[in-house]
Amino acid sequence: MNAPRLHVGCAMWSLKSWQGRYLPHPATAEQRLRAYAGWCDAVEGNTTFYATPARTTVESWARQTDPDFRFVVKLPKLITHERRLVGADAELRAFLHAIEPLGPRTHAVWLQLPGSFTPADVPTLAAFLHRLPAEHRYAVEVRHRAFFDDDRAARQLEDLLAAADAEWVPFDTVAFFRSPPTSDAEREAWAKKPRMPHRSRALTDRPIVRYLGRDDTAATVEGWQPWVATVTGWLREGRSPTFFLHTPDNADAPDLARRFHDEVRAHVPDLPPLPQPLSTEPLTLF
Repeated sequence: MNAPRLHVGCAMWSLKSWQGRYLPHPATAEQRLRAYAGWCDAVEGNTTFYATPARTTVESWARQTDPDFRFVVKLPKLITHERRLVGADAELRAFLHAIEPLGPRTHAVWLQLPGSFTPADVPTLAAFLHRLPAEHRYAVEVRHRAFFDDDRAARQLEDLLAAADAEWVPFDTVAFFRSPPTSDAEREAWAKKPRMPHRSRALTDRPIVRYLGRDDTAATVEGWQPWVATVTGWLREGRSPTFFLHTPDNADAPDLARRFHDEVRAHVPDLPPLPQPLSTEPLTLF
């Protein structure tokens, strides 16, 4: 059995404000992902929500990352939001074929369900999970408040996911909504992000957490302290969690993800370290 690991990452691997700081500038698309993988060892595959990528594109992602790098790839919205998990078998097969080159890098296929997906829709989710191929792991994010406020609805979903060896992905926005926004990025996020409670029960040996902090670093660090304790506990139980760090502008997200890893590692000294970032300085002949 492999030793437990903590993987950390961001919502994306490229951002304009990261150029010249975390990423080379100028840089090709391949150079950007390779550089990001020197800072973090996981990433949310949010781009796949909007369209299934070309297989050749996914092959390039695999070339740029080590086999233990983690992609949590989101199912296209056509499947989860437009078809609502019904009548999309062809689109699902096309998506799974496209991401096949990632191999072990596909940590989980992520079903982010719309806020209108209620406990009454759980049988639809059960039927969908039952049809999924066993070679992948699956993770489900729900946003309807009944799953958090109604104990019966929560148990129903937990039982279904546990039976499928699928994880429940919490999106913790408690720290973000604790006080009013103070920047344009925070005001935009305030209008768009869901108000989700803190939920920290793992269903599998590979829990996944999405955490939204503030543009203020101190507030972000203060808000993640409960997760430091939870993730430390998971590691001591033999689980290998993945923690995704978000802030409204994401300007410092790679640094913050590494800082979270450092805080957990202070409690679990045997935890393997993160990779060393590559230099963002342009290459010269001298």
